[in-house]
Amino acid sequence: MRTLVGDGPVGDLYAWPEGPWLRVNMVSTVDGSAQGADGRSGTINNAVDRVVFDALRVDADVVVVGAGTVRTEGYGPLGMPFVVVGSSLPPQLEGHPDVRLHPGGDAAALRRLVDGLRAEGLRRILSEGGPTLLSGLLQAEVVDELCCTITPRIVGGSGRRIVSGPPVDVPLTLSSLVEADGTLLARWLVSRG
Repeated sequence: MRTLVGDGPVGDLYAWPEGPWLRVNMVSTVDGSAQGADGRSGTINNAVDRVVFDALRVDADVVVVGAGTVRTEGYGPLGMPFVVVGSSLPPQLEGHPDVRLHPGGDAAALRRLVDGLRAEGLRRILSEGGPTLLSGLLQAEVVDELCCTITPRIVGGSGRRIVSGPPVDVPLTLSSLVEADGTLLARWLVSRG
């Protein structure tokens, strides 16, 4: 991988900071779609994105994903604490001890979710979307970092963007930008205050 901003291997570039941290990982095409023609983000990602996707999970304490994304992408148990945000668990996740359901709701409910996870000692929170959950987490002002892979594809159509919901205005600061095989891997920190 050729580093444009930031240095070091993937593990170093995505090392978790000390203290509580909520990181979101998303993927989109060059034309801004967060999904392919089949409605899945899995059809627009690639091998480079998969390296980062896997690396982000390694040291996370918990993964948080919206129920719609879990169903669409076909998530199964992850072998680690896993929170599904929505009204129900898909059948493949029911009864698994590491999986729990959170009803979601407004910004206050999502803040309570994050605070509750941190109170349990789950301080490194990784959200893998989808766009509606990301919107809610941004409105709740709990996101510290956005990792966004831009794959070298154009898909057109009416695919969703990485954020879907009411308008938000969240300033970001670029932390690192890496190019590999035409894929851009960006880390953005949420600017506070």
